[in-house]
Amino acid sequence: MPTSFTVVPVEAQGEERGSAERDGQRQEEEESGERERGSGDGIARESSPFISSAEMDRGNVYEGKNMALFEEEMDSNPMVSSLLNKLANYTNLTQGVVEHEADEDSKRKEVKVPRMGTFIGVYLPCLQNILGVILFLRLTWIVGTAGVLESFIIVFMCCACTMLTAISMSAIATNGVVPAGGSYYMISRSLGPEFGGAVGLCFYLGTTFAGAMYILGTIEILLTYISPSAAIFKAEEVGEETEAMLNNMRVYGTCIIILMAIVVFVGVKYVNKLALVFLACVILSIIAIYAGVIKTAFDPPDFPICLLGNRTLSKRSFDVCAKFTESNNETQTTTLWQLFCDSPLLNATCDDYFSLNNVTEIQGIPGIMSGVLIDNLWSTYSEKGSIVEKKDQPSIPGSEETKMSGLPYVFTDIMTYFTMLVGIYFPSVTGIMAGSNRSGDLKDAQKSIPTGTILAISTTSFIYLSCIVLFGACIEGVILRDKFGEAVNGNLVVGTLAWPSPWVIVIGSFFSTCGAGLQSLTGAPRLLQAIARDGIVPFIQVFGHGKANGEPTWALLLTAGICEIGILIASLDSVAPILSMFFLMCYMFVNLACAVQTLLRTPNWRPRFKYYHWTLSFVGMSLCLALMFICSWYYALIAMLIAGCIYKYIEYRGAEKEWGDGIRGLSLNAARYALLRVEDGPPHTKNWRPQLLVLLNLDSEQLVKHPRLLSFTSQLKAGKGLTIVGSVLQGIYLDKCTETQKAEENVKSLMGAEKTKGFCQIVVSPNFRDGISYLVQSAGLGGMKHNTVLMAWPQSWKQTENRFSWKNFVDTVRETTAAQQALLVAKNIDLFPTNQERFTEGNIDVWWIVHDGGMLMLLPFLLRQHKVWKKCKMRIFTVAQMDDNSIQMKKDLQMFLYHLRLNAEVEVVEMLENDISAFTYEKTLMMEQRSQMLKQMQLSKNEREREIQSITDESRGSVRRTSCSSPQSIGQDGQALTNDYQEEEAQLIHDRNTASHSAPMVKASVAAAAAPEKVHMTWTKEKLVAEKHKNKDSNVSGFKDIFNMKPNQSNVRRMHTAVKLNGVVLNKSQHAQLVLLNMPGPPKNKKGDENYMEFLEVLTEGLDRVLLVRGSGREVITIYS
Repeated sequence: MPTSFTVVPVEAQGEERGSAERDGQRQEEEESGERERGSGDGIARESSPFISSAEMDRGNVYEGKNMALFEEEMDSNPMVSSLLNKLANYTNLTQGVVEHEADEDSKRKEVKVPRMGTFIGVYLPCLQNILGVILFLRLTWIVGTAGVLESFIIVFMCCACTMLTAISMSAIATNGVVPAGGSYYMISRSLGPEFGGAVGLCFYLGTTFAGAMYILGTIEILLTYISPSAAIFKAEEVGEETEAMLNNMRVYGTCIIILMAIVVFVGVKYVNKLALVFLACVILSIIAIYAGVIKTAFDPPDFPICLLGNRTLSKRSFDVCAKFTESNNETQTTTLWQLFCDSPLLNATCDDYFSLNNVTEIQGIPGIMSGVLIDNLWSTYSEKGSIVEKKDQPSIPGSEETKMSGLPYVFTDIMTYFTMLVGIYFPSVTGIMAGSNRSGDLKDAQKSIPTGTILAISTTSFIYLSCIVLFGACIEGVILRDKFGEAVNGNLVVGTLAWPSPWVIVIGSFFSTCGAGLQSLTGAPRLLQAIARDGIVPFIQVFGHGKANGEPTWALLLTAGICEIGILIASLDSVAPILSMFFLMCYMFVNLACAVQTLLRTPNWRPRFKYYHWTLSFVGMSLCLALMFICSWYYALIAMLIAGCIYKYIEYRGAEKEWGDGIRGLSLNAARYALLRVEDGPPHTKNWRPQLLVLLNLDSEQLVKHPRLLSFTSQLKAGKGLTIVGSVLQGIYLDKCTETQKAEENVKSLMGAEKTKGFCQIVVSPNFRDGISYLVQSAGLGGMKHNTVLMAWPQSWKQTENRFSWKNFVDTVRETTAAQQALLVAKNIDLFPTNQERFTEGNIDVWWIVHDGGMLMLLPFLLRQHKVWKKCKMRIFTVAQMDDNSIQMKKDLQMFLYHLRLNAEVEVVEMLENDISAFTYEKTLMMEQRSQMLKQMQLSKNEREREIQSITDESRGSVRRTSCSSPQSIGQDGQALTNDYQEEEAQLIHDRNTASHSAPMVKASVAAAAAPEKVHMTWTKEKLVAEKHKNKDSNVSGFKDIFNMKPNQSNVRRMHTAVKLNGVVLNKSQHAQLVLLNMPGPPKNKKGDENYMEFLEVLTEGLDRVLLVRGSGREVITIYS
């Protein structure tokens, strides 16, 4: 067959197709959105970048059907391709923003791909944070005071602590993506919100006080070494220099905090840009120190020190280091003479020590080749206010010691000892978290964080350790112990060693401390904002808010306020141990987190950093704890108390978070271990306490019908032992999944409101009765199973349509007895008190009829531990028969209670034998008549159902096709039969199964009427009416027998007991707050179950709050210790 076709060039073909599609675009515009979202079958389609065409549409349909087998799960289980695409485009959130877990559904702003490597992103920030104010201002003083050996030990301990912490941190940081938040994020996700919040806030406080320390260092450099004349407060008298300096610190510190807070508020980007400048200052200063050390080997700098005997003199007050000078062949006294003598004349009266000792001048920096290292090896601790002395210098003590406060000696400003120096030095090794805090900006965080952090710690440790040795080898000991450089004209001690000029160190350290202070004021508010936005500490949630761009304004104000506290302390040496505590606590918990995760071996613990071990983490944790108490035991206790208070607050008030933390895993392991250790059997009598299974009843909305049952549970348990709250939903589990979850949420929320600590278990069963049985049998685990069942009395048990009918109740009583479990039945549960009520007076009355193992004695004791029942008195009543000696019974019972250590009033009630009253006889008769009538009605109902079923089945089987009957007559007969059936059976048949049986018969009749074939019915109306009258006659005769019956003598005796006992209880306990009664067991013959319910009803009639108690068959209380 010939085919005509036209060859079109490719370009033209594309143009024609494009124009044709542009023509139809207007009609398709409205439908295009729907095609992109999905077709009519609800399958999502990916929008195509190509111009749509019929061929592409067919391709899309085929592509969508590729995974048609999984199409119903696409919403919950995305395709692997889309999952990988999301992961590839994943970016960490910036610091201070809600973490990625809570922000998955919101749209993220696109950020640049992080490009920082290990050197720029981790190594240099860690260097900048570790090297700081202590290196320049205090390290020389620590070396001079503690000696080279002890200083080496101090630095080695601190560096080892941070190195072990860095190893643990590297393991945690490489175990998945760590968003910004640094140590707080790692600790909270590893140890849970309680530890995370407590340690996170401690870390925040440490960072804030670090800012205060850096600011104090800045002011000290400014007022001591750069511009001493800028001081506002001057020392008017000798000895007030220290106080004047502290006041200057407070004033200048407050001004600098305000200035820095404004800078941070206006623009953090400027702080970050200046960070490299500040880092360059630090590196240049360190290079200048090493250069100066090398220079001292061949050309030591000229820094002479003036000594009087072996005492160091401060050169701030004089210029010439001599007692007198020769000028024009005349001897003239110097300024130094005038400081020690009462006049400038040579015959003046001078200080005794000044007169006996010579003034000498030695080099402050003899150089690395001088051998001064030997002299500086050992420690020289001193008291506050003592003079800095050179050990091997000859000295003649004065005849009597005079007052030295006004003389130009170099004094120590504080008492020094080893542990105090540890606390002052430790802040100089903090800052190891700087790399992990920037994990969002790193190209490969899991590689850069361990490498950069460990390299930075190694570098700084080398710098610190080498500086200790070099300072001890180059500088004279008295200069090292001169904290403020008074012996070298007020120069910075480490600056005297630097090359080419001391000003390199002074200016470099000034800018370094400024930058570190700004970094602290920038980082601390963001850390607080991250904690606040997690929502685990309710009272700080206000600090999660900030400016529109996310800057934490309120957190910055709080940080500046806390920082001001450190400024008001004003002493660098006093602030340093405070922040040491907080940092050490943070590092301790980082080590603990790593150790816990490693020991638990959780499946998610797969760090890329492999060079860790739980023993290293444990050693690091122990070292941190030891350093805390070495630095300052009272600061350590205060810091731990603060962390403990925050922990308990979060546990009590904070929002519950499930972060898959290690403490939860540890709890699960501990629980498993404990469950395996607990014997799978009854505990010893001394350890017995009611482990409750509380059976709740839910309404159609899955709400608890009797919430007071949970109130009573919490009052009885007071948070101790096991509590399982169970309920049953009737139906099939597949159909009731949603309702089950809703019911569980409702029950758990009510448990929280009523402070009932325990577990919730919802069972779905086709039969309500079987569901209760499942709970009684299988609730609990191993040795932690319930031994007592608590339930509410079925108030509407007489209504046969009630799903928790008397039959279910009696069967539950039997099952708890068979399972050897105790049973508590609370009657009138809605009248029981809530947890907020308080009984100021009243009695808890115990009616001890039969011995049940001591449950009746134990329950009031447990209840009286709760605030609701605390002021109620316990009374115990027991019943004496005719043959009993009631006086002796009372004595024995009092002795028994004495041995049980229970305080209760005892009363013996005598029940005299008397004839059965007519009231009792009549009540028993009415009970049995009602029971019999119910049975007849039930029997009649069942017989009617069987009759209608047989009629339906036989009428279906006898339908035959015929051609003689008319459709109209068949329709009339069928309609008449249907109407008669409905009139008669409407009064007797209520069951839905009967309705479903009758429907097919009616449908069959109607269908037969409409069918073209002719149908003949073998059952006639007359036959059905005859059957009906026959059954009615038999029912009438059955009901006549009911009114002629006589009551069973056994039931009469039981009713007699119930009536008499009820009268006695009402007489004694009608106004009691709670009545506890022995619950009689159900009859062995199940035919009398409904009578059993009536007996219990009569027994408790007229009482407000009743607790029926049935023991488990074992002793639960003992007189032995």
